[in-house]
Amino acid sequence: METALTKTPQKRQVIFLAILLLLWEAGSDAIRYSMPEETESGSFVANLAKDLGLRVGELATRGARIHYKGNRQLLQLDMETGNLLLYEKLDREVLCAATDPCILYFQLLLENPVQFFQADLQLTDINDHSPEFLDKEMLLKIPESVQPGTIFPLKIAQDLDIGINTVQNYTISSNSHFHVVTRNRGDGRKYPELLLDKALDREEQSELRLTLTALDGGAPPRSGTTAVRIEVVDINDNAPEFLQSLYEVQILENSPLNSLVVAVSAQDLDEGAYGNVVYTLFQGDEVTQPFVIDEITGEIRLTKALDFEATRHYNVEIAGTDGGGLSGKCTVAIEVVDVNDNAPELTMSTLASSTPENSPETVVAVFSVSDPDSGDNGRMVCSIQNDLPFLLKPTFKNFYTLVTERPLDRESQAEYNITITVSDLGTPRLQTQHTITVTVSDVNDNAPAFSQTTYTLRVRENNSPALHIGTVSATDRDAGANAQVTYSLLPPRDPQLPLASLVSINADNGQLFALRSLDYEALQAFEVRVGAADRGSPALSSQALVRVLVLDDNDNAPFVLYPLQNGSAPCTELVPRAAEAGYLVTKVVAVDGDSGQNAWLSFQLLKATEPGLFGVWAHNGEVRTARLLSERDAVRHRLLVLVKDNGEPPLSASVTLHVLLVDGFSQPYLPLPDVAAAEARADPLTVYLVIALASVSSLFLCSALAFVAVRLCRRSGAASGGGCAVPEGHFPGHLVDVSGAGTLSQSYQYEVCLTGGSGTSEFKFLKPVIPKFSPHGAGEEIEESTTFRNSFGFN
Repeated sequence: METALTKTPQKRQVIFLAILLLLWEAGSDAIRYSMPEETESGSFVANLAKDLGLRVGELATRGARIHYKGNRQLLQLDMETGNLLLYEKLDREVLCAATDPCILYFQLLLENPVQFFQADLQLTDINDHSPEFLDKEMLLKIPESVQPGTIFPLKIAQDLDIGINTVQNYTISSNSHFHVVTRNRGDGRKYPELLLDKALDREEQSELRLTLTALDGGAPPRSGTTAVRIEVVDINDNAPEFLQSLYEVQILENSPLNSLVVAVSAQDLDEGAYGNVVYTLFQGDEVTQPFVIDEITGEIRLTKALDFEATRHYNVEIAGTDGGGLSGKCTVAIEVVDVNDNAPELTMSTLASSTPENSPETVVAVFSVSDPDSGDNGRMVCSIQNDLPFLLKPTFKNFYTLVTERPLDRESQAEYNITITVSDLGTPRLQTQHTITVTVSDVNDNAPAFSQTTYTLRVRENNSPALHIGTVSATDRDAGANAQVTYSLLPPRDPQLPLASLVSINADNGQLFALRSLDYEALQAFEVRVGAADRGSPALSSQALVRVLVLDDNDNAPFVLYPLQNGSAPCTELVPRAAEAGYLVTKVVAVDGDSGQNAWLSFQLLKATEPGLFGVWAHNGEVRTARLLSERDAVRHRLLVLVKDNGEPPLSASVTLHVLLVDGFSQPYLPLPDVAAAEARADPLTVYLVIALASVSSLFLCSALAFVAVRLCRRSGAASGGGCAVPEGHFPGHLVDVSGAGTLSQSYQYEVCLTGGSGTSEFKFLKPVIPKFSPHGAGEEIEESTTFRNSFGFN
């Protein structure tokens, strides 16, 4: 057995190196095996794994397959042992006809990585066919005047075997006139000629019957016989002679039937019947000839369709015989010219079901192409569409690999329809197309993307728990689990923010819920960072900022700062009777814990002792006289002022003011109406005198002390930022500033002191620190336009 082994390349995982190795192997010698024909199926040919230097079992792991030209299975490969076996009994004459040597080519294809090996099997001939003559009897008409030594051609015997097993010798039965000479043709085949040893005498013997035997060179030799009948005729001393001993013609394989191939011509110098030449097909190379000759004209015409791929040449021998039995012979060599009548064929060997995205050069498919035509008709080119990220690379002879040109992106295109076009170079060009679908499998290379980088959600305070306040949304361009998004709350930047008790998020759909009732006055806004992660491996994520704004609800009623309603005796405002209309009696100061229009306050006088005497400004709460005072007006007045916000529905608070009309600020301070009434009943005159004296003295003393104290406080406050100094035993004083913002149109400053020595522990706003009267009698406040400082713990 003739074997040529090549070194097996080491296993490579990188496809590019594998292709280079395959190209290297394509130039190396093929492995050749040899075995006789007609060997039984299942017979052992060789151990292919051993010859290739592969380990036991490597053929199975690498997906070894045998590829044959024409896709006819002739051999089978045992994956476990590596043995190459015959799939069926092979007949050399059927597979190769007269071709010598008879070589069957096949390729071994290995996957993972892709690798090719060229191999062939040579079938050696055995002597399994006997020589056969086409005619059971040959008739020779020989004139009696033929001289000894004349040679007469005989038809050869056909033997399908080749080499030594074909016809090697001819013999003829014993006789006194003839013997057979075996001669060699130019193509190596042997043919018989009958040689005349002794002159014939028609009068002695008009006919001879001989047996011609053909022997091959097999061991043991086989033979075939035919009868040779010789008729002795009268003298015809001129045999026909052809104008050419060899005619060479060409004919297209697609020529129609009855087409003229060639016309042969022979001349005979005799006259009459001896000069008439009849043409016949004397001998051909094949058992059946696709030609016929007109015996009169010598025209050779086509009787069967030609196939260049089956038979490319015909050698036809033509005999021209005259009426006297003499004959001449010529040979017609017919060459079949190939036409492009076979489209290329594509055989897919390996096709990947899917290709992962972002991968470098990857083998998608391995295929082979073939075309049985010859020349340019059999030369092929392969191509795919130009707008695809794929390349065709030739690897081994007519094998190609389809590889990715660059990393694929499933998000741009998830599927490719690739049409492989194989065309030959014939005229006209024939082509074959094969379409494959390449699916790009997903890789987790895209993080979820929020529809917005920042979300602003608004929720009204006093909401119900578990209220849905909004939704965030993120999408992922990947597919499958790589595109399934899960939402979560990220740790807040402010560790003091109780995020876990404020909001929660649905991990599946991104819906945000308020966990408890929110209070605008406690928390106006807060920020939450929301994360979105996919379920890929590794997981990718992104985040967005959610800003939650708490909207104010009108849930706080106005709160009156002055006059203070603390359950003690109310504060009494003093108004000189000389005050003109519009005199500022006092100012109701109130605040609202809400915001916006819910904190816009308006003031309204609901009830008064003497309607029409006093009025309240609706926007700033100032209580002023509506007209000039008269002696007829009562001394004591009680005013009920309503403070209302602008919410929906509005909330309100009320405050009661006590106003005392005095004849100038020298008039003593009067007690509260109910206490004064009780004392008046006891001794009115004595009470009035005592009150007058005490009021004048107290007012003077308090005014002087207050003036000195205010001056000292301001000087020390400007230097040290301190507050008002009071004598020991008194409560500390405070400056209360009410700016013009909100419900107040102007800025006012009040000094507030709680006096411990007062019998009523009165909370007093000393409106003017030093009262000053204009020439018209109206009081004016000093040191306005300051800022209100919340010194009482109210919002």
